[in-house]
Amino acid sequence: MFTIRTAGRQAFNASRWMRARYVSTLESNPDIYVFPSEEPKGSHILSLLSSEPVNPKLAIGVTTKMPPTTDSFTENPKFLDILQEVFAKHAHEDPDAQSQAQVMVSTSGANIMSGGVLLTGQRGRRRRAEMGDSSGGASGQGGAGSGGRGGWIHVSDTRRPPEYGRIAWPEDMFGSLEVDGNGQFVDGNGNYQPSGTYRTVTRDGILGLSPFLREKLVQRLREMEKQ
Repeated sequence: MFTIRTAGRQAFNASRWMRARYVSTLESNPDIYVFPSEEPKGSHILSLLSSEPVNPKLAIGVTTKMPPTTDSFTENPKFLDILQEVFAKHAHEDPDAQSQAQVMVSTSGANIMSGGVLLTGQRGRRRRAEMGDSSGGASGQGGAGSGGRGGWIHVSDTRRPPEYGRIAWPEDMFGSLEVDGNGQFVDGNGNYQPSGTYRTVTRDGILGLSPFLREKLVQRLREMEKQ
């Protein structure tokens, strides 16, 4: 009897593992899981959580087309509220943000790659000449060569890193962190300010986060999922 129960438990666990293993993800972003949705018919729910059944209230949004486009995607306002809550609490702890704050106040700014923009992840560290149409200058934004005056760095999506000395497009900007003349976050947390202009899906793709902020966001979503 003990052997039978053990085998049954193993089979059940294997079944759960197989189901979890075959949850679809976006080809362009393997951190985003795709689930079928009945409303509207033929649509898909996109989520940072792999658990089933998916909780629509915690999902990124719904798309009627794959891959998602600006026309097919409907974002979940609740998800964006959660994202901003997490960023307000943790954005200043991101190693990328801390490094960016130090470089921003250097007198030369020789090593800065973003002109006061927090570019998260490996993609954010690459300069892309083809994106020379990014708008906004670094001066007055705490950008390259700010000479120890302090200012703001901008927490931005990784899907479209700005060219050197530029800031991200408004639709790619999550928010901003305030840095003093010593490269430290004002009030210890940078007084994070949401941009109010961020769009989850643009022509350049869907939500892209740094590993640190993605981990913090997923952690918060899992906590809410259990409530």
